[in-house]
Amino acid sequence: MRDPYEVLGVQRSASAAEIKSAFRKLAKKHHPDANKNDAKAAARFAEINSANEILGDEAKRKQFDRGEIDAEGKPRFQGFEGAGSPFGARGAQGRAGPGGFEYSFTGGGPGAGAAGANSFEDILSSMFGGRAGMGGGARAGRGGFEFDSGVGVDLDVAATMSVSLEEAVNGANKRIRLPNGKELNVKIPVGVTSGQQIRLKGQGDTAPGHPPGDVLLTINIAPHPFFKVDGNDLRVELPVTLYEAVLGGKVRVPTLKGAVELTIPKNTSSGRTFRLKGKGVPAKGAGGDLYVTIRIVLPDGNDAELEALMEKWRTSHVYNPRSGLG
Repeated sequence: MRDPYEVLGVQRSASAAEIKSAFRKLAKKHHPDANKNDAKAAARFAEINSANEILGDEAKRKQFDRGEIDAEGKPRFQGFEGAGSPFGARGAQGRAGPGGFEYSFTGGGPGAGAAGANSFEDILSSMFGGRAGMGGGARAGRGGFEFDSGVGVDLDVAATMSVSLEEAVNGANKRIRLPNGKELNVKIPVGVTSGQQIRLKGQGDTAPGHPPGDVLLTINIAPHPFFKVDGNDLRVELPVTLYEAVLGGKVRVPTLKGAVELTIPKNTSSGRTFRLKGKGVPAKGAGGDLYVTIRIVLPDGNDAELEALMEKWRTSHVYNPRSGLG
């Protein structure tokens, strides 16, 4: 994935508020529902969500800035610590090797503190099945290190995939690039939830003499530009004009299955909430509902006619909506 700062179009010095604002603008602009004739809209929308997962999380943003994780949030391999030997100053400690394998070593015998290249090759050879006949159990290699070729090799690959709320509800086919560089097409099942894990059998790492590992894919549902998820329910703020609130009328409300009409009664105040039954997140049995909260929005700029009307109204219709606050 591209640099998340580049995706959101912000500077590396951008504040959290600037990042949030940039995400909301781009998410609304590239949302698949607003670009139904654009086949690439879903990919752009997913990229924007992924960038926000990094930069919108203070801890992840710091990790990315320090180079500890990549643009997909995956840890970067830092290599072995120290210098002067293949295992650095912590010569007796195992580190992550190629393909994400983990192994450990213990010192012993002459030259244990200065293992040469041959020792390292012997260890790797035993791990990948190159030293036939050794079987399980500890063996002493050149340089005094001990290793156990019978220890199970973990070939599973863990990864995280970000999906939109619409993709989680309706299902989708997506392509993912794994930490080991492998790319896969993944079928996202209908109704997947955040934190749910999908196992892709036999798609993990490989090593001679071992069956291939699996991919363990954890699903993360990206923040939606206007829906808030509350269990199986959804919540949305609906902007309405002053005259719609006073006079009432029909307004369009977005749902996961397309917009529907909602009748606003006369004299509807900001903060009033309407329930649209069955318009939340679908689920086995009873699905969720959509809760629509009204937010009155005044026109931009100064409106002399509206101000004059309010001046007249203030003198002839006195009331105090805050009287109950003491």
